[in-house]
Amino acid sequence: MRFIYTVLFYFLVPIILLRLFWRGFKAPEYRNRWTERLAVYKHHYPKNVIWIHAVSVGEVEAVLPLVKHLQTQYSSSNFLITTTTPTGSARVKAVLSETVSHVYLPYDLPCVVSRFLKVFKPRIAIFMEKEIWPNLYGQCAANKIPLMIINARLSANSAKGYKKIPSLVKPALANVSWIATQTEEDGQRFVEIGASESLVSVEGNLKFDISIDEQVIQQAQTIRHNTFADRFVFVVASTHTAEEDVFFDIYPQLKQRIPELLLVIVPRHPERFKEVQKLSEKSGLKTCMRSSHLPCTDDDDVYIADTMGELKQLYGAADLCFVGGSMVPVGGHNVLEPAIMNVPILFGPYMVNFKEIAAKVLALNAAVQCADKQEIVATVSHLYQDEKERELMVLKARQFVDENQGATERIAGLISKMI
Repeated sequence: MRFIYTVLFYFLVPIILLRLFWRGFKAPEYRNRWTERLAVYKHHYPKNVIWIHAVSVGEVEAVLPLVKHLQTQYSSSNFLITTTTPTGSARVKAVLSETVSHVYLPYDLPCVVSRFLKVFKPRIAIFMEKEIWPNLYGQCAANKIPLMIINARLSANSAKGYKKIPSLVKPALANVSWIATQTEEDGQRFVEIGASESLVSVEGNLKFDISIDEQVIQQAQTIRHNTFADRFVFVVASTHTAEEDVFFDIYPQLKQRIPELLLVIVPRHPERFKEVQKLSEKSGLKTCMRSSHLPCTDDDDVYIADTMGELKQLYGAADLCFVGGSMVPVGGHNVLEPAIMNVPILFGPYMVNFKEIAAKVLALNAAVQCADKQEIVATVSHLYQDEKERELMVLKARQFVDENQGATERIAGLISKMI
């Protein structure tokens, strides 16, 4: 099965590269450094690295506390962080800068993987969440490189898909040294798709261990004071195609009830910044872009965050937030970041990617789930009028985060046993 997979992958490479080129029209970064995906590098890199792979921004944010912990523990070691997306790459560079090497994850082809491993000679390979690459995993085992999947999660739909190709997935998982899952349910699903039960443990979710620098808090306060002034700030974060329309449609209703309302939209993907601006203006809303560096006026309806790496600061400057990817069937995004930044949280019906966390914060009355536009209008209007309830939601959400921290220490201990 792996042979067939590899042959198909070789045939698909030209299509994949063309897709990168096509995406590059909206986001030029997709065309830059494309040779790294074939393990062809323009620079020399350290060898014998501790290698961590995090697909995109969410995974990078989650793994940062662990990276910093390991850098302290193994101060003489070299670190390599790979990502798949340009946004993930940008976050690695912004936070870790020159303290790590960074390239894109190589395509899962034998010759490409072999070249990658020869360049970096990893001491250990650490994959975030659920990345399963048969050729890469196989070559790690062949080169006696311990391989771990950490913060591992597997939805029912993903497990169902993997079960359809057991002859590909089971041999790949046989090369994994350890799987540290977020929940018991995740662990069981990994076992069901072929992982050895003896090599699976539940260690919790790294995303609870996100720390906030004092500088970020100060930046949030500056944005609040200098940019938003006396507005009631409703941040809608990590939005996807068709999701902004929901909030542009209900803005007039909300504005009638909240005269000082400012709607702040933070698109998930930078290539959509201009698109969202046009949508806002087409809806007849006076729109201000963050890249203009201008403070909002009393006439501004919508403020679009067309910059990267500032979501925490915007959460910290808000009165209320809505976590996107949840009003369209994307699966939702991380509700823990706004919890740490002490802002009341709303989200929509599509939260499959954060199913357990969503259920727990709802049970604690630490967040509100809105099924449709009218529920959003009703909830935002109610919370605007009830400051004490907003404060209580913030307190409960923060307690929930604090009580579930510790995965970083536990996973770091497992990694120490592997190195």
